[in-house]
Amino acid sequence: MLKLLSRFLALCLACLLALGGGAWWWLARPLNLRASSVELSIEPGTSPMNVAQAWVGAGVETDARLLYAWFRLSGQARLIRAGSYEVHAGVTPMALLDKMVRGDEVLEQVRLIDGWTFKQFRTALNQAASLQHRSIDMSEADIMNALGQPGLAAEGRFYPDTYAYSRGVSDLTVMRRALQAMQKHLAEAWAVRDAGLPLTNPDEALVMASLVEKETGTAADRPLVAAVFINRLRLKMPLQTDPTVIYGLGESYSGSLHKHDLLSDTPFNTYTRQGLPPTPIAMPGRAALQAALHPAASRALYFVARGDGSSQFSEDLAAHNRAVNQYQRGH
Repeated sequence: MLKLLSRFLALCLACLLALGGGAWWWLARPLNLRASSVELSIEPGTSPMNVAQAWVGAGVETDARLLYAWFRLSGQARLIRAGSYEVHAGVTPMALLDKMVRGDEVLEQVRLIDGWTFKQFRTALNQAASLQHRSIDMSEADIMNALGQPGLAAEGRFYPDTYAYSRGVSDLTVMRRALQAMQKHLAEAWAVRDAGLPLTNPDEALVMASLVEKETGTAADRPLVAAVFINRLRLKMPLQTDPTVIYGLGESYSGSLHKHDLLSDTPFNTYTRQGLPPTPIAMPGRAALQAALHPAASRALYFVARGDGSSQFSEDLAAHNRAVNQYQRGH
C-alpha cells in the first residue's frame, strides 16, 4: 500500500513538474503575431480578461484564456495600465505583461509653435495622428467650457511646446495640458516681474507678450520691442502695432496692409484705440513672456524693420523717420 502511495505521489510530482516546465516554456517562448507588429489601445477600467481577449483580437495568435491565466497567476493583473501599446515579432507572454505593467506606451507628438494663433493650434490638432478629434465641431466657447474656463477667450491661452500623447486620447486632453502649462508659466513669470510695469494683472502681461511675439524678428530684439510698448503705455500713446490690425481684420486681411486698414476701427486696431487689445493675438512662448515682464532699460518709442529680421529702435520721431527713410525707402 505504501509503495502504491509513493508511486502515486511521485507521478503527481512528475505531472506538476511537467506542467510547470510547460508553463515556463510557454511564458518564455515568442508569441506568434499575424503581422510584424501588433498595436492595442487599452482604455481605463478594462478588465484583465478583456485585455487578453483584445490582444488576441488585435493579432496575437494564442489562447486568450492562457494570457488571462498568466496575468492572474503573475499577481500583476491589477497593475496593467491603460494606454497605447505596440509589440513586435519575438515578444513573449512575460515581456507583453511587463510592457503593460511598466506603461511602456507608444506615444505620438504634436508641436505647437510660438506665435501661432488658436486657429493654427486647432489645425495642428486636427491633423495630428491617432487623436480622438472631439473638438472638431465645437465652437471656441464650447471648447473653453469643456476645459473648465467658461467665458475666457481661447486666444493665447495655450503654451507652445511639443506634447507627447497616447494614441486614442482626446484632443481636449492635449488642449488641457497646453492650457495648464500656460497658466503655470504665466503665473511664474508674473511673480518675478519687474517693478513699476504699467500692467495690472497676468492677463495684460499675456496680451503684451503676444504683441512682443508677433513683432519680433530676432531673439535679441524682444526686450527692446517690449520696452517700446511699455514706454508707449506709460505715455498713453497708441501702441500702433500692425499685427493687431491684421488680427482684427480676420478673414478680410488681403495679405498686405493698406492705409484704409489702419484707419478701419476694430477692438484690435492699436492705431485707432489706445491701450492693449482685448485679448492676446497669438500664443507667446517663454522668451516673449520674459521680455514682456523684463523689458530692456530703454527710452525707445519707435522701431522699424531693417530688412534682415532685426529692427532699428529710436527714441524720437525725427530719428524714427530717418530710420524709415534708410531701411524702408532706401534713401
